[in-house]
Amino acid sequence: MAASAMAALFFLFSALLRSSLVHSQGLQIGFYDNNCPDAEDIVRSTVQKYYNNDATVAPGLLRLHFHDCFVQGCDASVLVSGASSEKTAPQNFGLRGFEVIDDAKSQLEALCPGIVSCADILALAARDAVGLTGGPSWSVPLGRRDGRISSASDAKSLPSPADPLSVQRQKFGDQGLTDRDLVTLVGAHTIGQTNCIFFRYRLYNFTA
Repeated sequence: MAASAMAALFFLFSALLRSSLVHSQGLQIGFYDNNCPDAEDIVRSTVQKYYNNDATVAPGLLRLHFHDCFVQGCDASVLVSGASSEKTAPQNFGLRGFEVIDDAKSQLEALCPGIVSCADILALAARDAVGLTGGPSWSVPLGRRDGRISSASDAKSLPSPADPLSVQRQKFGDQGLTDRDLVTLVGAHTIGQTNCIFFRYRLYNFTA
């Protein structure tokens, strides 16, 4: 990977790590070392398995983690199913990677029942997805608890492709993130793909 791309990924995931810690207190490196020491290895191997089959799962996991953290913190509430859960919100249309988290969770429940949270699995999976794309790795502070409340209406806080800059800045600022974080995290979409409808209007007669 080119040095410029590596630098971009470094800043991207520095921002992502900050966003994942904004609402999380009391986390620590090696949280599961005593009660489920193989947790990180199991998540890593699971992500590797899915990535080997379909490399586009990497940006999918990144987006999934970002959308989770941006709404009520990194509590895995985006994984909750229900008629009016976050998962059903228009802002979360096209989220993917759920099967990776479900698979890792099933393995961990068989090995260490009731120990490893889905929120931590998602944070680890996003980190490991980055490494598989050639980006940097980092130690993930763990110990998150899974949220029990998930509401589609809360997803309105997520940035939208139609938001003007002022709204984007306010939404990121509300999360304790800077303008640089905004540019970096929104730029994360460059490792995935999008539909023309989301940027076509910027190609013609765009003055902003």
